[in-house]
Amino acid sequence: MIQIGEITLSFDDPMALALMAGAAILLLILILLIMSVRATGRSARMTEPLARQMGDLGSRVQGLSDGQQQLAGGLAHVSEAQAAQQASMLQLMERRLAQVQEQMTENLQGSARRTAHSLGELQQRLTTIDKAQENITRLSGDVLTLQDILSNKQTRGAFGEIQLHDIVSKALPSDSYTLQHTLSNGKRADCLIHLPNPPGPICIDSKFPLEAYEALRNAQTERDLTEAARFLRSSVKKHIGDISEKYIINGETADGALMFLPSEAVYAELHANFPELVRDGFDKRVWIVSPTTCMATLNTMRAILKDARMREQAGAIRRELGLLFGDVERLGTRVENLDRHFSQAAKDISDIKISADKAGRRARRLDNFDFEELAPETDPSIVQLSDKATR
Repeated sequence: MIQIGEITLSFDDPMALALMAGAAILLLILILLIMSVRATGRSARMTEPLARQMGDLGSRVQGLSDGQQQLAGGLAHVSEAQAAQQASMLQLMERRLAQVQEQMTENLQGSARRTAHSLGELQQRLTTIDKAQENITRLSGDVLTLQDILSNKQTRGAFGEIQLHDIVSKALPSDSYTLQHTLSNGKRADCLIHLPNPPGPICIDSKFPLEAYEALRNAQTERDLTEAARFLRSSVKKHIGDISEKYIINGETADGALMFLPSEAVYAELHANFPELVRDGFDKRVWIVSPTTCMATLNTMRAILKDARMREQAGAIRRELGLLFGDVERLGTRVENLDRHFSQAAKDISDIKISADKAGRRARRLDNFDFEELAPETDPSIVQLSDKATR
């Protein structure tokens, strides 16, 4: 318990506890105030240099403020100049952009025109390519068909005969040859040229050793090449022998015949790598010809036929020349007679002109004659008329 004057407080009393707490707080506040006053004094003494520094700092801040105002004015001028420059730059850029845009528009239009023209040309070329592709496709089909034809011996023979017929028909007159002519021995030649004696009619037979030639071209090894060459030699020799036996008849045909090869490649292969076959044909009087050499040979035969026909017609030509000479003589005589008649007619016409001139002159004198101016009676040119005559 606590005794304050006449008041006695117990520790168990809340009022006593509150008073004690309030007193403690007041005491604490007084202590803090005293301490604060002391600290304030010390702080005042310590802040005097700081106040002087703050004054100096204020003067500096004022100087900075003046400088800032000057800087702000300069910045304003710079900003205005920059704005003007930026505006002029923008105008220049706008003009430049307009020019660039116009130029780009023109370039784009020109590019568009050129592109359209190029596309048109490309379309035409594509059309041409399409047509060429169609032709190539059709030609491929024709080549396949030709391969099918040449793969069969009968059709291959027909192909050679057709080619021979085409060459002969272009080189010779139609009455100078016969196709598929049958000889006295019963053999049928592909073509018989009616040449005069000598040499006489000459036979042409078409042969095409394609299988042997293809085997030679497709040979991969030395053995295959040897076998193919042997095959080609035997095939060509057989053809030469057959033509020599079948189409050379003494007294009926010429003493030689032609073997037509419808392939320049086979002909060139024989002359380049198989000269013994060509010599064998010479020995048996069988001349090997290709489409090119056959045309040249037929042109020579055409000259022979022309010369022979001119010799055959020599008598008729001489007879016709005699008749022509007689006609020319008679024509000369008749021309002379006509010239004589013309000369006589010219003389008669001249005499007629003289008489006509005299008659004209007399007519003009009569027209100008004056009947009142009579000539004297003594004029011997005036004939006196008797009374009887006047009566």
